[in-house]
Amino acid sequence: MSSKKPGINTICTHTGELKDETFKGAVSPLYMSTSYAFEDVEVKRYPRYFNTPNQKALAQKMAALENGEAALIFGSGMAAVSTSLLAFLHKGDHVVLQKTLYGGTSNLVTEEFEKFGIEFSFSKDLSVQAFEDEIKENTKVIYIETPSNPLLTITGMDAVANLAKKHGLISMIDNTFASPVNQNPLDFGIDVAIHSATKYMGGHSDILAGTVISSGENIDRVFQLAKNFGGSLSDYTVWLLERSIKTMGIRVKAQNANAQHLAEFLEGNELVKKVYYPGLPSHEDHELAKKQMKGFGGMLSFELKDLDATTFMKYLKLIKPSMSLAGVESTILSPAKTSHGLLSPEEREEQGISDQLMRFSVGIEEPEDLIADIEQALEETRKDMLDVRL
Repeated sequence: MSSKKPGINTICTHTGELKDETFKGAVSPLYMSTSYAFEDVEVKRYPRYFNTPNQKALAQKMAALENGEAALIFGSGMAAVSTSLLAFLHKGDHVVLQKTLYGGTSNLVTEEFEKFGIEFSFSKDLSVQAFEDEIKENTKVIYIETPSNPLLTITGMDAVANLAKKHGLISMIDNTFASPVNQNPLDFGIDVAIHSATKYMGGHSDILAGTVISSGENIDRVFQLAKNFGGSLSDYTVWLLERSIKTMGIRVKAQNANAQHLAEFLEGNELVKKVYYPGLPSHEDHELAKKQMKGFGGMLSFELKDLDATTFMKYLKLIKPSMSLAGVESTILSPAKTSHGLLSPEEREEQGISDQLMRFSVGIEEPEDLIADIEQALEETRKDMLDVRL
């Protein structure tokens, strides 16, 4: 093979695979042991130290996907987020966070950081000036998420990365919504990329995991805390995740195409008030998204016009009203009741999250079937609303 970097599907399929030297099988063998020898070995392996054979192999694949030097695999996305932040923040430090974040991350910061003596502030908007306005003498980290959950806002990664370097800060990003197929933040100068691997990496709604990718030095710093927190992943799930990632490239590209098709349909529907998808020219961040994304992703949100969200979801037949996202099956939810349910109504309103907002995780079904399902659900909901008014 040439020295040229392999393509995304080749990395997904082959990078970091373990060789079956005994039986020459086509897939990585699974090493289930939680106990390894410590005498006369090069590496003293222990699951909580993130260095079992399957953990190390998958970390190599994760690093290659994000063009990083090293990676760690965690038991959940929030384990990856919390451990990464606390590895670089200590008592008396300050972190600047993006205004629009995943509700779980916002809740972690607002509920827990004060207990650790860590200060925090949220940017007023997504401009680089808004981030710089919040920087203090004790600021250590800038944390962003792009595209954001659930309104798909786009933050300029190179601008944030340059700002962090200017002030000697660590920049972190939650890259879950984009996946490494659509976006590689480290290429734009971001220091640490974090994923809920539960989502596009797992892709089948049956794996809970997280990952952090960065330089070897940064990952070692995260590891020093991670080994004490104990958020490692079982080797069986590590093996399942490696299997799932093999198809991530083709899955995500299919979801990109479907999401674009559905976003265009929804934007033209009279019963939909607004559609949030960076692939639409009408999206306020469309030009920025084109500059830093290879594809616009499989996630979109839309706001119903004078229709009840709960009633609409009840009429869906193919699309599943369900928590989480990024499976091969299409799912939908109300952020106000789920992902951002921990926020107060005032906080949700400030972020633009209404009770009529639907977050739509587009799967790999035929787009015509998804459109037909939405059309009939919208029409049935409209009829119900008319009956109530009469």
